[in-house]
Parts: sequence; C-alpha cells; structure tokens
Amino acid sequence: MNNDIQKQYDRLDDVPSIMLNMKEVHAVPDRHIRYAATKAFFGTKMAEGSSIHSHGIKIQSLMEKLVDLKAGLDNDTYIDVILQSLSLSYDPFIINYNTNGLQKSINKLINMLV
Repeated sequence: MNNDIQKQYDRLDDVPSIMLNMKEVHAVPDRHIRYAATKAFFGTKMAEGSSIHSHGIKIQSLMEKLVDLKAGLDNDTYIDVILQSLSLSYDPFIINYNTNGLQKSINKLINMLV
C-alpha cells in the first residue's frame, strides 16, 4: 500500500470506520463490508491483561455495525460471542454467568464486566 493510502487509513482506528470509508471512496459492495464486519466481530479476542472497558467499547462498536448491516444475529449469539472473546482470566465469570442462568441484555452484560 503506498504511503498516501496508508496515512489515510492510519487515522481510522477500527474496522468499521475503515470499511465505511472504503465503501464511500471505492464503492465496496455491502456484501464485502458485511463479511469484514462479521469476521472482525467473531475473531475479536481480548488480550490477557488488557482493559475490559476498551474491549467492551470495541465489541459494542462491531455489534452496532452488524446491526446497521442487518446481519441477523440474535441477542443470545451476541452474548455468546462476547463471552467467548474474553481473556482466560474471565473464565470464572463466564462459568458463573452460564451456571446461574443469568439472562442479561447486552448492555447489562458489558456493564457487569466493567
């Protein structure tokens, strides 16, 4: 990628922003954007020791993009992916959440984690 293009995308720090910009500038089809957004969402993993707050913001941004793209994921799928994306240090939380049958909205789950 030449330096001018690289500099243009360096200021965009997340996949949804990059994809939206690419769509506007290069007329990228919605299907490609949806693919990139779902790949980013399902592939997101929280690094051990990183901020849960930053991870929550990132995951929420990706979810909003998927909703905008009408990806058709239900609430339980979003929650499953959020829990699977957490670092190993959150395993006790995940076990407790699943064992006790906690039924929370996505926002409440993220607030519980923070």
